[in-house]
Amino acid sequence: MSAQSRLVAHDPDDFATWIQAVRTGFLDSGAVSAEEVAERRARQDLSRAAGVFEGDRCVATYMSFDQEVTVPGGGVVASDAVTAVTVNATHRRRGLLRGLITEDLRTAKERGDVVSTLLPAEYLIYGRFGYGPATSALEWRVDVARAGLDPRRSGQPDEGAVAFADAAEVRAIGPELFERFRLSQPGAITRNQLFWDLRTGAVTAGPRPWERPFWAVHRDADGVVQGLLTYRVKRGTTGNQDSFTATVETLVAATPDAERALWLFLLSHDRVTTVESGSAPVDSLLPLVLPDRRAASVTGDYDFLWLRPLDLPRMLEARTYGVEDEIVLDVRDPLGLAGGRYLLAASEKGASVTPTTRNADLVLGTGALASLYLGDESAVRLLAAGRLEAGRAAAPVRADLLFRTGRRPWCPDGF
Repeated sequence: MSAQSRLVAHDPDDFATWIQAVRTGFLDSGAVSAEEVAERRARQDLSRAAGVFEGDRCVATYMSFDQEVTVPGGGVVASDAVTAVTVNATHRRRGLLRGLITEDLRTAKERGDVVSTLLPAEYLIYGRFGYGPATSALEWRVDVARAGLDPRRSGQPDEGAVAFADAAEVRAIGPELFERFRLSQPGAITRNQLFWDLRTGAVTAGPRPWERPFWAVHRDADGVVQGLLTYRVKRGTTGNQDSFTATVETLVAATPDAERALWLFLLSHDRVTTVESGSAPVDSLLPLVLPDRRAASVTGDYDFLWLRPLDLPRMLEARTYGVEDEIVLDVRDPLGLAGGRYLLAASEKGASVTPTTRNADLVLGTGALASLYLGDESAVRLLAAGRLEAGRAAAPVRADLLFRTGRRPWCPDGF
């Protein structure tokens, strides 16, 4: 039987079959309910959700949607965000993913998207389509007893106040806070209202019951909300003593004071013996707020948001740069969508990107450029690893001065 690709949003039966195929692809046996199908059709943008069907059976899935990504300097670029990519184990090596993704990327470029983004379940798949890792994350575990914190203090006098919140308050204050945070955090992506409803229990349709976390809100001395912490606590036993592990789901802070105060608040909980950071920035303040930073150990170190260029001039002109300089980039695109040789000229007035025939300072693929773009990776390291070529010996150092940022990019959200 021949396989055919079609959109699934308009037919509830197709969509239910598609959801089940997505779960099968990610080895999730959770059931699909009629309530979930109805809720997702009503609340999500499914206009670009596609499946490959053999008769009534969905054997491959793919979806993209509109997203914004924050870049250094506080600008944003429009992204074609790719998710729910699966191919049944029975149908691999038949070109199903290649057909879905190449068509979507061509359409996204025609639509005017500047980049495409995704979170790859497997590292080796997406480089051949021009993607590369653009942000990284660490996970920390803190032995609270060893940390040396004064149990009488949960923050500094000038760091404002932290208070618990309920679901209704989080839904009310969270979106505005996150908008301020994400426009100051390169690598952050947009959150829609459904994000907040799902994480505060306003929408519970899904394969598993929703469980309420703890929420804590930081307000500065003027009463302005500057940070939000979401975490869960798991009880255990050590000898004849109860022990509790607090695990962060998300911590977003619009100011350094709020970031410090929320970490110190969490570390000050009575009976909590271990704090786990969840996905945190590579340069999180967490270990630095500890009197004994050896109390914090890294338990996870991984790439996260991947990016591929679709419009090189708009992409490079959207961000700011660390110094005034000019550099010629010869970019190679495996799909032929965004390659070319361009002169990037950065100044205090902004950046301009124009085609050029000048000799290249750097020759690199779109995936390597993605790793440089938000400031996460070093051109000097990429050269040493054989990931790019330098037309001039000083070019990688100059590129690092241009592209690197004071704090590393970070994407707090999956999609």
